[in-house]
Amino acid sequence: MSRGPELIITEKDNAARRIADILSGGSADAERTNGVNVYKWGGKRCIGLSGHVVGVDFPPEYNDWRDVEPVELIDAPIAKQPTRENIVRALRRLARNASRVTIATDYDREGELIGKEAYELVRDVNEDVPVDRVRFSSITQREVTEAFENPDEIDFDLAAAGEARQIVDLVWGAALTRFLSLSARQLGDDFISVGRVQGPTLKLIVDREREIEAFDPEDYWELFAELLKDGEEDAFEAQYFYLDEDGNEAERVWNENAAEEAYETLRGASSATVESVRRRTRTDRPPAPFNTTQFIRAAGSIGYSAQRAMSIAEDLYTAGYVTYPRTDNTVYPEDLDPRELLEEFLGDRRFGDDAESLLGQDEISPTEGEKQTTDHPPIHPTGELPSAADLSEDEFEVYELVVRRFFATVAEAAKWEHLRVVADVGSGDSALSLKANGKRLVKRGYHEVYPYFNNTENFVPAVEEGEVLSVADTRLEEKQTQPPRRYGQSRLIETMEKMGVGTKATRHDVIQKLYDRGYIESDPPRPTRLAKAVVEAAEEFADLIVSEEMTARLEEDMAAIADGDATLDEVTDESREILEEVFDELMESGEELGDHLQQSLKADKTLGPCPDCGSDLLIRKSRRGSYFVGCDGYPDCTYTLPLPSTGKPLILEETCEEHDLRHVKMLAGRKTFTHGCPQCKADEADEQEDEVIGACPSCGDEHGGELAIKRLRSGSRLVGCTRYPDCDYSLPLPRRGEIEVTDERCEEHDLPHLVVHNGDEPWELGCPICNYREYQARQSGSELEAIRGIGKKTAEKLKEAGIEDVDGLKDADPDDLAASVEGVGADTVRKWQAKAD
Repeated sequence: MSRGPELIITEKDNAARRIADILSGGSADAERTNGVNVYKWGGKRCIGLSGHVVGVDFPPEYNDWRDVEPVELIDAPIAKQPTRENIVRALRRLARNASRVTIATDYDREGELIGKEAYELVRDVNEDVPVDRVRFSSITQREVTEAFENPDEIDFDLAAAGEARQIVDLVWGAALTRFLSLSARQLGDDFISVGRVQGPTLKLIVDREREIEAFDPEDYWELFAELLKDGEEDAFEAQYFYLDEDGNEAERVWNENAAEEAYETLRGASSATVESVRRRTRTDRPPAPFNTTQFIRAAGSIGYSAQRAMSIAEDLYTAGYVTYPRTDNTVYPEDLDPRELLEEFLGDRRFGDDAESLLGQDEISPTEGEKQTTDHPPIHPTGELPSAADLSEDEFEVYELVVRRFFATVAEAAKWEHLRVVADVGSGDSALSLKANGKRLVKRGYHEVYPYFNNTENFVPAVEEGEVLSVADTRLEEKQTQPPRRYGQSRLIETMEKMGVGTKATRHDVIQKLYDRGYIESDPPRPTRLAKAVVEAAEEFADLIVSEEMTARLEEDMAAIADGDATLDEVTDESREILEEVFDELMESGEELGDHLQQSLKADKTLGPCPDCGSDLLIRKSRRGSYFVGCDGYPDCTYTLPLPSTGKPLILEETCEEHDLRHVKMLAGRKTFTHGCPQCKADEADEQEDEVIGACPSCGDEHGGELAIKRLRSGSRLVGCTRYPDCDYSLPLPRRGEIEVTDERCEEHDLPHLVVHNGDEPWELGCPICNYREYQARQSGSELEAIRGIGKKTAEKLKEAGIEDVDGLKDADPDDLAASVEGVGADTVRKWQAKAD
């Protein structure tokens, strides 16, 4: 047996660094192997992967769309190939002489599969080395130490469930994507992507949009009065109600004449007599502990998308501040002592007072939710508190949410006092009834430590039956019934969970993919025309593509693998049989399906009528890859409009009243912006007079050229020479914001300083020539150094790793970049990215 060092394998580099720090007592050093960080101390080495470093795919010969029919992919062989060659080489090199290997990847289905992939790579080079598996729910001193003192074995059934998902999703996604794209002749970057879980999720969103579009609003009226108790200064609001034919209270009046008649009575009244007073006290129980879905919902309420919330939670987990964020559990484990955890927060300036107050309770008994599992606890803080410098603003906001949710679950219940007052106006057959519902928080309970729930009070004074109140004011409001609301991201995830579509670990990723592929936009998500076209085509020609029952059944089958009740081959074979059924339907109507998709895709690119010939104006793509607006009547009609040179256009629902053209939004990563009506933008540029700001440095002395602020028809702006095209000297300007030309002038170039007003803080651009020169200097080597924390040597390391500028840094994966740059951690990269934004 080999007598080399023991090897520990984690899922990511930042987890490896933290675990090495815990196990070594802070003495671990970092070295580089094949460009990967390896942490070493004593006789141990620890390496972090980058998630999956091995992927499943078809052999290369199946990647040619022209030679391989989509249906052939159903039974095509599947191979495993390294996706991160440098990490795989480093792992094999370390494993070759290892005396023991410990897999310490995340404790869930995906983590188990990543661990199994690492196990197989180890076995390729070291057949006899003992391999252990350790599991923990938080990367803290206690849990990590206990896990390594009590190692277990890899759960190959759980890993097989994850592998089955990989295979099923690959086969379904590749076969359907290729078939639909070829049918619609939609190739290249604009191919039509379809997935096993994406289809049913997209149908959910499209079905809701259909309900909204089909909704027929009805008019109704509501009546209100402001009532005033004698001796009080503040009036309170009461609403008219009546008993409907079923004897239930109703506030909406559906007949206009009846509403007007009731209002005449109400408006003519000067007083109302209290008919009844009812008081009751309601106990408001604290919320249950966070599982993944409820965490995403709470994070959504403070402005975080599902994807962003989970990304931050995973970073907080890896740093040791919260427990594992992928969990269905809503019951704390028996070994969690809430009193001990609260004591960890004593003395902290942010949470100490609340922790001390909670510890002063007679009894600390945490709430429990409906779901109890044994893999991970609910999401809660670990008791290892970050300092103010450890977290970004977003990270602290999410961390505080988790802490306060834990506080809420061990806090006392709140109590509300409700007061219902019914008063009558008039008498006899024309009498009207008014009701007012007041509520007062008489015991704040958990609301003291958890400010995320609405605790607004509604004032209604204490009155007695028979008391006469003054009618201070009245109003009649005409309203309309409203369509159902679109699913917010958190509500969509909850609905997916109820339907059995996706898993806690994948649902937020599925939604993000729908955004990335242009199927949905805005928040709450709204389907694009492309989304509607794909769902319509699937419903008409192969409804299993968007069937929630089919997807839920396969999810159950994969769970059965994890439980040992089914095998990987059984489940993947069944999924192939289902996919063959889908293709039986698709192949019968391939041409019709293609025509349907082409028509829908054309509609998805249509802006409105061409002003020259009346044909449709479409979003088109030039041979150079840029987008523009062109006439469908080409070549007979050559009318065009420019679009911004950056980003991919998305057509919005909003239509220009003047030109009857739909507005356009440009999707350009983090720089996404709304362009508006292309015709308006072009007309504005044509009508705007150029504002001259000084002499052109290129031709001013010889030909008298001048620099002016110009707006291009594409919506871009620049400082350019008035002698264009004879002189093409130009300097870029920001696209958005009002540009102010100040009286301050540059001594070197005799040009005015410019200020851009876009948001709260104005941006002092300064002299446009000096500004552009600084930009070029940054581009040529020093732009990264403008970010605090990045010096010259670090910037050089980043460039060696392929990061040439700030945009490259912002788009980089922190874990991948940390693995490529010696001495740089993923958390540091994230802080740089936050500063770069």
